[in-house]
Amino acid sequence: MELTKEDKMLLAGAEDKYQQCCQQYRLTHTAFLDLRQRSLVEKLCQKLCRGNADVRCVFYGGYEDAERTLAVFLPDYAALADCPVSVIRISTAAGGKILTHRDYLGSLLALGLKREMTGDILVTDGGADLIILDEIKDFLLLNYDKAGRTALKLEAVPIGGLCIPEQKTVLVKDTVASLRLDNVIAAAFSLSRAKAAEAIRSGSVFVNSMEAEKPDMQVAEGCKLVLRGKGKAYLREVGKRTRKDRLAVVIERYA
Repeated sequence: MELTKEDKMLLAGAEDKYQQCCQQYRLTHTAFLDLRQRSLVEKLCQKLCRGNADVRCVFYGGYEDAERTLAVFLPDYAALADCPVSVIRISTAAGGKILTHRDYLGSLLALGLKREMTGDILVTDGGADLIILDEIKDFLLLNYDKAGRTALKLEAVPIGGLCIPEQKTVLVKDTVASLRLDNVIAAAFSLSRAKAAEAIRSGSVFVNSMEAEKPDMQVAEGCKLVLRGKGKAYLREVGKRTRKDRLAVVIERYA
């Protein structure tokens, strides 16, 4: 994977946070990372933390399946509960326009906020829960009152009060020639194998939050698969071979 100038700056910043944790013996963290950034930082952290029992790196976005996460560097006495992350609960008026993820994100960026200051935006029927760094909480409570022409009501909520919407899933039952990544991605997202391989080579596919680079990578039961722009899926079951020597698989895809 060829690193861009922005990638190198990201990694240098993450290494600085690691060194601060080591030298000052306190919790430090990066800004929120997208999946590609997390993949880069996770590879760096595996090298930095190897052999250092006093510091560990955990990726945390407020809940277990968060897509946007902080790289949190923890001295051995600290816990994730100390991480300065909270929730802004957004409510809209009943009967008003139903806002989408794009509406909320666009209005936040219009305030001049960088995307790295906010985590996932979990849209609900009456609004959304926005995961943020504590340092922008007061700014949002004072200034974030509209998304387009829709008035918003805001409330600060502890991270433990996060409301995670129930996600709809579909079970995909298929057969694959092997557990090569391109085969499984093609089955999970209804693509041709050639299209799946192209997506992998372009850096759009992630396996267990790590960017995949080779179409012939082997995956296993339980792997989390993300195709940027299409969603995520889990390889739930790998069955026996069929008479045509293909593997039966069950994939849970998030709709």
